[in-house]
Amino acid sequence: MTDQELMQNARDMLPRAYAPYSGFSVGAALEAEDGRIFTGCNVENAAYGSSICAERGALLKAVSEGARRFRRIAVIGSGPELCQPCGACRQMLSEFAPSLDVLVGSAQTDEMQKSTLSDLLPYGFGPAQLKEHP
Repeated sequence: MTDQELMQNARDMLPRAYAPYSGFSVGAALEAEDGRIFTGCNVENAAYGSSICAERGALLKAVSEGARRFRRIAVIGSGPELCQPCGACRQMLSEFAPSLDVLVGSAQTDEMQKSTLSDLLPYGFGPAQLKEHP
């Protein structure tokens, strides 16, 4: 699957987002090491802290289906800017794939940017740090 095809999978999730408070829809598509694609969209809640981002939605779906290793994630937002994963999403993704390729885009442009999760979350906290302490 090409980067553009993965981005299209994320774009296809935008209409499924539930974003009545922010009006900002986000779609994500997470590619597992075995080639399976797991999609997600943001789901807001009146109790704002209970909302879930598209990236974490896709990750939770993947983990619940037995996937634990990932290659890439595509994230696209409904706004004009490239939609970067928030800090919470970066942290959760780093648990499973600290070197994950991250593709970001905007539904309003054809622009796409590619980086790695380790670039977006340098010095991340993960399982290795917990192994140092009994």
